[in-house]
Amino acid sequence: MGVFNKFKDLMGFEEYEDEEELEEEEEYEKNNSYYDRKPVEPRPQTTTSPRYDSGNVVPMQNRTVKAITTAFKLVVIEPKGFEECPKLVDSLKSRKPIIINLEQLDSDTETLLSIARKNLCQMSVLRWQQKDGLDTVLPYGLRKIQALRTLTTESTAVLIPFRAQEIMQPNGLYYGQNAVSKNMIVADRRLLLNGNSFRLGVSGSGKSMSAKEEIVQIALSTEDDILILDPESEFGYLTEALGGEVIRISATSDTHINALDMDRAYGDERNPIVSKSEFVLSLFEQLIGDGMVTAKEKSILGRCTEQVYLPYIRNGYQGTPPTLQDFYRLLQMQPEPEAQGLALSSELFITGTLNTFARHTNVDTQARIIAYDIRELGEQLMPLGMLVTLDAIYNRVIQNWKKGRRTWIFCDEFYILFRYEYSANFFYKLWKRIRKYNGLVTGLTQNVDELLRSDTARLMLANSEFLVMLNQSATDRAELAKLLNISDNQLGYVTNVPAGCGLIRCAGNIVPFTNSFPRNTKLYKLMSTNPSEKKE
Repeated sequence: MGVFNKFKDLMGFEEYEDEEELEEEEEYEKNNSYYDRKPVEPRPQTTTSPRYDSGNVVPMQNRTVKAITTAFKLVVIEPKGFEECPKLVDSLKSRKPIIINLEQLDSDTETLLSIARKNLCQMSVLRWQQKDGLDTVLPYGLRKIQALRTLTTESTAVLIPFRAQEIMQPNGLYYGQNAVSKNMIVADRRLLLNGNSFRLGVSGSGKSMSAKEEIVQIALSTEDDILILDPESEFGYLTEALGGEVIRISATSDTHINALDMDRAYGDERNPIVSKSEFVLSLFEQLIGDGMVTAKEKSILGRCTEQVYLPYIRNGYQGTPPTLQDFYRLLQMQPEPEAQGLALSSELFITGTLNTFARHTNVDTQARIIAYDIRELGEQLMPLGMLVTLDAIYNRVIQNWKKGRRTWIFCDEFYILFRYEYSANFFYKLWKRIRKYNGLVTGLTQNVDELLRSDTARLMLANSEFLVMLNQSATDRAELAKLLNISDNQLGYVTNVPAGCGLIRCAGNIVPFTNSFPRNTKLYKLMSTNPSEKKE
């Protein structure tokens, strides 16, 4: 720029600054044109040689030479981008002399070429082919530049991440976008060795959103049944929007589920009474206390179970099944004093204030999508409520299996279930057996460290072929890395990441993923658990 500026100063060129200034100069030139000037009188000619006075000679180097620029005005433009083109075109249309300074563009071009070389990319200059080059790169599907180039192995490796693992299974469900290759992650849990799954992450990491996305896809793309165990009342809005049934269970609720519900397809045995007798024994163990039910009392309970179902079975499993209130009256009719003790021990939950499960069922337990809302059960009713609810879920799985239907089970706040011995053992058995009954179960929990304290939970986690790990706390990351053999690089994808981002472990492959759902949709409002976002 220094040489260029010196050249401008020497020649008397000025830069284009203002349109008003140019107009004033044009007006001056019009009023003071060359033809309007007064002629200059000729100087008299002399024949004598001029006399030079050495004292009056001015050296040439000290003289100031001023160029006449009044009639010759140049405009200097330094374009820095395409937005400068209109100004350049306007100047050309007005037939003004222009000097285009391309030093800045040359500098930018050199910077671009340097960045390209650092990334192993070679760039060619399209001389007189700029329009063809633009048409080639635009999404027209046109190829105006007929150029082919042989890529080296190193250059090809930059374009294609060969080390990135992909999950792309036909007829699967969408679970997000690969964080490395940017490809979609489509997995089909039905094709895995088992469809068991866990979703792990801290509060607010997107566990419920991920599960709800999966539920929506299952509901819209399949005819499978969906059962949801909802301890925090987070799935009700979505279930109702999908046409499902929300069963809200509490001591004060008008909703009732009969603990003694049974049909011909109950249990996985030929004789439903056998499976129901085991359930009744487990129920009274919850009411009285594990280990408190004696052998005599078990015999009495088994006898009463057969007697209470006898009229219902003789009627061909038609009509209404018996209730716990019928069972209570039958206990009181037994001659043994142990029977009277059993009746007295169960009185609160059968004829007392906590008799939610001692009445006939008044909700649709055969709906395709059911959400069991157990948030308001309370500590006293929770063991019995969990027992009845899990029994209903398990037998729905058995019924669907006999009909050739698939069942998906989702359990939110999974760590709560391990506070009760029966529910923990139930899910442990379910995790091992549900595959042969054409079922898939998913557990959601934020307290990973608390969950992993249980040896049963660790075995269940290791026996899950599909895991979604979202943002994790420091202690949870260490435990998961040890249990699932996750590398330090992979752990970076579950450390301080946004909601919906993390790792997916599918059939031994661990893939980082991102997943964002459009917020300006009605479906997002139904799925969101953010208290600040209003449900509509």
